[in-house]
Amino acid sequence: MQTKPFRIGTRGSPLALAQASETRARLMAAHGLPEEMFEIVVLSTTGDRITDRPLAEVGGKGLFTQELEEQLLSGELDFAVHSSKDMPTSLPAGLEISAYLPREDFRDAFIGKTAPNLMALREGAVIGSSSLRRQALIRRRRPDISVITFRGLVETRLRKLEDGQVDATLLALAGLNRLSMPHVATEIMNPEDFPPAPAQGAICIESRIGDRRVLELLDAINDRKTWDAVSCERAFLAALDGSCRTPIAGYAICDGEHLKFSGLILTPDGRQEHSVELDGPRDEAGRIGAQAGTAVRNAAGTSFFDGWG
Repeated sequence: MQTKPFRIGTRGSPLALAQASETRARLMAAHGLPEEMFEIVVLSTTGDRITDRPLAEVGGKGLFTQELEEQLLSGELDFAVHSSKDMPTSLPAGLEISAYLPREDFRDAFIGKTAPNLMALREGAVIGSSSLRRQALIRRRRPDISVITFRGLVETRLRKLEDGQVDATLLALAGLNRLSMPHVATEIMNPEDFPPAPAQGAICIESRIGDRRVLELLDAINDRKTWDAVSCERAFLAALDGSCRTPIAGYAICDGEHLKFSGLILTPDGRQEHSVELDGPRDEAGRIGAQAGTAVRNAAGTSFFDGWG
C-alpha cells in the first residue's frame, strides 16, 4: 500500500500549475485519496528560461520536458503533467504517455486590442505569436499583416498586448479557460479556417514504462476519447517529423466509435498548403493519423519541405 505521497512533476507557470492541480483533483476523486497523498513538484525547464528567441532556434519542443523527464527516469518523480502539444512525438527510452485528461476546447482564441477579429485589423497591423503554425495561418488569411515572435507566459503576452507592443495575439482557448480568463478572447477561431496544433487543449501524463503502481493509479482518470483523438494527431505529426520548426495543424473528432481527422501543412509564408481528411474506426486512430501524414507528405513533394530544418 502506498504510504509516501505520489510526486507529480510540473513546470511552474500558472497554467502548468492549474493543469497539475486538475490532475491531482481527478486522482483524489477517482481513488478517494486525501490531498496530502499527492505532492506537486515544480521544476524550471530550459524552455521556461529562454524567452527571447523562437524555440526552433534553441532546440524545439523538448525544452519544456527535458528536466521533468530526467527526474522521471531517476525515480525522483512518479509522473509528470504536460500540455500535450509541447510533447515531442519521440519520447526518451523508458518513458511513455500513460493517460490524457478529458480534452478542453482545442480552438485558438484571437485577442485584439485595436480590432475585435483578425479580418478587422488595419492593413499593416502587427500580431505577436511564437507559433509557426499561427504565423503561417495569419499570413495565409492576411498577407498584409506583420507577424512578430511573441513568447512568454499567458500573462506576459497579455501585458505586452495591453502595453501596445502589438495590435493582437492568439492563444489557445483551453489555456484561457483553465486560467478562468476566457473573457479576454475577442474572437474564437473556426477550426475549419484556422485549425489548431495537433494535441492542443489536451493534458497528458507521462510516466515510466512498466511502473504498474503508477499506471494503475493513472488508468482511472484516462479519458479514452481524448486518448484516441490525440493519438491520431500525434501519429500525423510523427509521419511528418513535426516539430516547432514546422507549420502543421490537425485535429481529430470522435463520434461514437468513429473518428474523423483533418490535417494541414503550410509553408511559413502561408502561400502554399496541402490538406487531408480521413476517417475510420476509433480503434485505428494511430493508423489513420499516420496514413494522413504520409498522404499529405506525398502530395506536397520534397521541395515543399525545403528549409523546414
